Amino acid sequence: MNTKAINQGLVITAIAALFSVNAVAKNVSTSQVELVGEIKGTQITGVTVSDNGRVFVNAPNWRDGVRFSVANITSNGEFIAYPNEQVNACVAQSEVRKDCFLAVQSVVAHKDKLYVLDTRNPKFQGVVDAPRLFVIDLESNKIDETLILSDDAYHPDSYINDLRVDEKTNRIFMTDSGHAGLVVYNLDDNTSYRILDNHETTKAEVDSLSVKGKPFSNVVHSDGIALDKLNDTLYFHALSGYSLYAINTSDIKKASNDTLSKAVRKVTKTGAPDGMVYHQGNVYLANLETQEVQYLTPSLDLRTLVKGEAVNWADTFSIHNNTLYYTNSKIQDAGSDVSNMTFEVYKTIISSH
Repeated sequence: MNTKAINQGLVITAIAALFSVNAVAKNVSTSQVELVGEIKGTQITGVTVSDNGRVFVNAPNWRDGVRFSVANITSNGEFIAYPNEQVNACVAQSEVRKDCFLAVQSVVAHKDKLYVLDTRNPKFQGVVDAPRLFVIDLESNKIDETLILSDDAYHPDSYINDLRVDEKTNRIFMTDSGHAGLVVYNLDDNTSYRILDNHETTKAEVDSLSVKGKPFSNVVHSDGIALDKLNDTLYFHALSGYSLYAINTSDIKKASNDTLSKAVRKVTKTGAPDGMVYHQGNVYLANLETQEVQYLTPSLDLRTLVKGEAVNWADTFSIHNNTLYYTNSKIQDAGSDVSNMTFEVYKTIISSH
């Protein structure tokens, strides 16, 4: 399928002061979105774009018969299992093998590597072995190494959700949406640990959401994560909640909740988001309930970038060349059978924001 620009008749309205004074949506602008690729019958959640513009997505293990865990979207819109069919062979039947993707929730390209986050928790039935990161060399298209979380870095009901790579401290920061908390992986010595475990800043704030009037009653804890590399700040947010939190990366260490909570600050109120990404002073995030792609400015103004038919549970964000990519995972509509559903990846230019 050729990539095509489409104008979805996006209607953007300023959001009234639903939350805090600092989070008023204003100065919204209409953005044209372009379809990168769409796939029928395979629900995709994560998206990432490499430095040279290669687009990758992942499909979670939420039901039987998933076609792939990770795929590369080609220039003509095809979804090709990545890095090969063999590494993706386990997801369809939840076969547990060390050399095979089992239950991937997100993918993040960083420099010449692709980090594939495998929850090892197929169908939310519990972690069958340790959650891990498969690190793929984007030049050779082969798995370089596997980073396995230590026993004290996860719980049996953990669902390690998303990640950010911090070059300055040589660590990887992750969220756990199944058992509230953040996870830190130290690349210097290959150790890992949890912080803010079951803490109010990482726990869900509400029991349900209303996605354009449709109830969503699954409780999802810490999910979205964004890294401001210039100011060394990590942002995080529960999906079932409205509070955006931040902590300086220099304050992240293996310590008690009482100690670490003193370093955490509440930034502002937002809509309930899924994924997040930081870019040039703005935190980009979705408002799942109103089906919008928004961004929070340095002055804490919450503005709308895209709203309309092209936004349907905007799940994950990636930015490349001042262009924001996002997936529509349509979680509120996806049941046990998605064979007749279509899931998309869109992109929109943000250079003017």
